[in-house]
Amino acid sequence: MSERKPKFALFGNIYQARKSASIQKVLACLSDCGAELYVDMEYYYFLKDTQHLDVRATGTFVGQSFDADFVISMGGDGTFLKAASRVREKGVPIIGINMGRLGFLSNVSPDDIEGYLTAIVRGDYVVDDRALIQVQTSGGDHFEAFNCALNDVAILKRDTASMISIRVSVDGQYLNTYQADGLVVSTPTGSTAYSLSNGGPIIVPGTNVFSMTAVAPHSLNVRPIVLADSSVIELEVESRSHNFLVAIDGRSEKCREGTRLTLRRAPYTIKVLKRPDQHYFDTLRDKMLWGADQR
Repeated sequence: MSERKPKFALFGNIYQARKSASIQKVLACLSDCGAELYVDMEYYYFLKDTQHLDVRATGTFVGQSFDADFVISMGGDGTFLKAASRVREKGVPIIGINMGRLGFLSNVSPDDIEGYLTAIVRGDYVVDDRALIQVQTSGGDHFEAFNCALNDVAILKRDTASMISIRVSVDGQYLNTYQADGLVVSTPTGSTAYSLSNGGPIIVPGTNVFSMTAVAPHSLNVRPIVLADSSVIELEVESRSHNFLVAIDGRSEKCREGTRLTLRRAPYTIKVLKRPDQHYFDTLRDKMLWGADQR
């Protein structure tokens, strides 16, 4: 009996036209490995019509309508997050090839593509399970298409004039009312993103916690807080404009004042694929430039 060919689903950033050399490496390597390749339709036509590449794909797909053993994200961390929102509860491991700048999630260098993909095809990899935050709203679900965040959920003021008031309860117990430009609730995966830029802590993936960090708080006494990811966080927002923004992994939607938000750990995880010799602390030192100052 012949061995089944591995199936790959390919997502990519259609705004990075200068990076066609890397996608050619991916296409050639998967062809050499005898893998089946299914490409997100929008990205497929970008490669064919804009990049003028010969994309020999097994097929294309739209939305979540794909069946694959692995997902490849070609882009930066933003592209990875979009791919994760399409994978959702499928449980398909995601490989992030970094075509952007920082790349905590998309941490495979274009120079490592061939060796990385070849190792994956032969089974030389490990999988990290990453927790997500699920968002529910009172009076209907505002976020049916993307109600879970791999990085963070940010509650933000919508106008530029004044701060908002965010009343926070944890497991039914009142915690604090934040007077601030916003509040970021982050997973460990997202702790090096928007939360970090607002003074939040770096949290190692696999740690079963969420962090909560205010954005430009009115009081200097306000500090980030770390909560067990089994917690249920309830938020009520007041605003002079009577509305506010909720951003789930950067994709925002307007909510009206009085909307109650409930945040909890999602019932599924996102699987991030890596080589056995890849370690988070190595990535952290590299991306944060720790030790780069030789004074």
